[in-house]
Amino acid sequence: MSINWKRVDWTNTIFIMGYHLALLVALPIYFAYNTPSSGIIITSIVLLFLTGIGITGGYHRLFSHQAYKTHPVVEAIILFFGTMACEGSAIKWSHDHRNHHAYVDTDKDPYSIKKGFMFAHMYWLFYKASPIDKKIVADLFRDKLLAFQHRYYGFLMVFTNAITFLFFGWVFNDYLASFIFTWWARLFLLHHFTWFINSLAHTYGSQDFSKEHTAVDNYLISLVTFGEGYHNYHHTYANDYRNGIKWYHYDPTKWLIWTLEKLGLAHNIKKISPFRVKERIVLERQRELKKRLKNTFSIDRERIEKEIEEASERVLNKLNSLKETVKSLKPEVNDTPLELSTKVKEMKKSFKEEWRKWEDFTNTIYKKCQTST
Repeated sequence: MSINWKRVDWTNTIFIMGYHLALLVALPIYFAYNTPSSGIIITSIVLLFLTGIGITGGYHRLFSHQAYKTHPVVEAIILFFGTMACEGSAIKWSHDHRNHHAYVDTDKDPYSIKKGFMFAHMYWLFYKASPIDKKIVADLFRDKLLAFQHRYYGFLMVFTNAITFLFFGWVFNDYLASFIFTWWARLFLLHHFTWFINSLAHTYGSQDFSKEHTAVDNYLISLVTFGEGYHNYHHTYANDYRNGIKWYHYDPTKWLIWTLEKLGLAHNIKKISPFRVKERIVLERQRELKKRLKNTFSIDRERIEKEIEEASERVLNKLNSLKETVKSLKPEVNDTPLELSTKVKEMKKSFKEEWRKWEDFTNTIYKKCQTST
């Protein structure tokens, strides 16, 4: 890949490459003569988690997508840890991210995977970014705290990290270890974990909700991105406060927002209806199967396509009936609560049975398409 030197952002390049090289040299020397205390290591891991949440829960879901609102004190705390992450101001980060969603996989996407894995991962940071279009983040500029952070970001980034490493250096009486681990080693891991969302989460995984973009769902990626690995769902329903929609999906950012709501510290939480999600899955799989059938030759395509449509229609009809019944659970309805509850349970059971049949059928068609291409 040729480099346009006029477009290089030397500040970012020197900073990122500089601390990578510094760690490469400093860590072996440090371990040759020292052993960090367990307190320093545990503190560094906790700070890694808190600064990661500052990005996912703050920069991403709160500021970029406004998936929820929170108390000003909570916002300030989240912003403090987001500032420590050294990923730019919340306004700049949100500006780039909103453009990423608006122009995903195109030339206007700031970190398009189409330009290469490493470009999406980190190379994009080495080039000068387009000036901030204030129309894209006008709402964020109206937030005085965010505007202040944006204006004085350079100083605040150094200040938040400096007071943190000095504080824990004093607590554990080891300023060198605190400097290396609570700041730079923690930063190295955090940056690459964040960048995985732009690279790995657009490369390896499943696409149950939409194949119109490169974003994928990958449980393993979620483990190191604080719940951001369910990226196909996120790009399909960007304003949902969740990335992992199942209760067992590892999404600590989702759990934090849910907890804040229960404590009265978060409100206006946006959540996509499960009926809408299920409908999208059915329609997306139907579209994908029909697309695959066009590339097969040794099976009866017309007959199978008709069977796909009929199976999809059956499960969607069950879904719509369940949705309408749930909507009828209102005080003005004549049915008693017990009658309605029994009816919903029966319909949920019926829907689950139909959904299982539909999944088994579509999985069988997938296998047939694979063996017939």
